[in-house]
Amino acid sequence: MQYAVGAPLPPPRGPLHTQGAGMSMNWTPHPGQPHPPGAPHAPAVPPPPPAPPVPAAPGQGGWPAPAPHQAPPAAPHPNQPAAPHPSSPTPHSGDITGHIQLPPGALVPVPSNATPDAAHAAVAVLLIGPAGAGKTSVARHWADTRRVPTAHISLDDVREWVRAGFADPQSGWNDNSEAQYRLARRTCGFAARNFLANGISCILDDAVFPDRPVVGLGGWKRHVGPGLLPIVLLPGLEVVLERNARRTGNRRLSDEEVARIHGRMAGWYGSGLPIIDNSQHDVATTVRALDEVVARGLASPPSW
Repeated sequence: MQYAVGAPLPPPRGPLHTQGAGMSMNWTPHPGQPHPPGAPHAPAVPPPPPAPPVPAAPGQGGWPAPAPHQAPPAAPHPNQPAAPHPSSPTPHSGDITGHIQLPPGALVPVPSNATPDAAHAAVAVLLIGPAGAGKTSVARHWADTRRVPTAHISLDDVREWVRAGFADPQSGWNDNSEAQYRLARRTCGFAARNFLANGISCILDDAVFPDRPVVGLGGWKRHVGPGLLPIVLLPGLEVVLERNARRTGNRRLSDEEVARIHGRMAGWYGSGLPIIDNSQHDVATTVRALDEVVARGLASPPSW
């Protein structure tokens, strides 16, 4: 392709503007996109919006400083404790979990001689009884209706966290079921201490036998502490059988097994532990009786 001398060169097709020392080159739009005479040259495609200005670093002659490697932390929520500064020492992993302070190694102490308010005190209660006594229903209702934060910890629920290989109580007591029971009891005791260390009461329920030290109160005392208040819920055999018949799944036992467990629970009579016979009580009435027993236990802790 040839051009006559003195003829204007064809305009370039890309919008470009470069500027150097002593020279300037302006690229005009494509001939099909003319602009009015005298108007400043504009690119054919609108330029992208400029990036936000970055403040210049001192001593750099006005050149923008590179973007910081880490954005400043966002302001914490008003109800959320502020995170520690990166330069502050990192707490030991055994001291905190999130923002919840974990307890020291000490167990739950025995209440002092000063009589606390049973309706507001942070207490740990162990509700004992045979299958079908209504332990879980009473414990859950007691935790729901207190005027202070209260947690319900059911040993049966914790045992059923094991899915494959679960030691079904319907299969009887053996080494596997005893091992899983011990593990569940330790887990419940650890959870109870953590709740109490943060001012949250708890009630645990378990079918503790008075004639079997391995599954007796000794284990609960080791894992929770001497401040635990054990209370026995022991209705009549007919009531227990009727309630057990309404159960489903592995919570339901045979009538023979229920009768055997109920007979062993009779050993709690004469033990010195408080016993509530809820044969004629509904759940709400039993909870009121439980409140009275807890108040007496806080005023005069049982010896066990």
